[in-house]
Amino acid sequence: MASSSVIFRFLAEPTDVNFGGKVHGGVVMKWIDQAGYACAAGWSGHYCVTVSVAGVKFSRPILVGQIVEVEAKIAHTGKTSMQIFIQVRCGDPKTQNLVETNHCVISFVAMDETGYPVAVPEFKAVTDEDKKLENYAIKMKQIAIETENLLDKV
Repeated sequence: MASSSVIFRFLAEPTDVNFGGKVHGGVVMKWIDQAGYACAAGWSGHYCVTVSVAGVKFSRPILVGQIVEVEAKIAHTGKTSMQIFIQVRCGDPKTQNLVETNHCVISFVAMDETGYPVAVPEFKAVTDEDKKLENYAIKMKQIAIETENLLDKV
């Protein structure tokens, strides 16, 4: 049975910080990609590759010693692609009160053993939250495509 979500939880470590003493944005992007991959591979049953990341905005820093939660949920599927909603939260490990630091939609394509795209199971949004995330993911996918098309026009 394919799972439509994964949650990673861990502590931010001293090796994760930048010169300003906050967790480096690149480290957060690595966590996003890893959680997204785990979700996409679990849903599709195949190796998956990252296609794009849309709508990343860092709204608050993550500090060393805070607990970090990276949640990845299937939000929409195409024939071979999956749009995964990622939400990153952090907080004091003693209270477990977590606040959002950022969210985004990351797109993956499932691949077969020879490196060609392969069909993925269809995701059906059932709950109101699932439908809201699916609409958001579809819009972010369209924005990513439109943005890429701008490059062709330059």
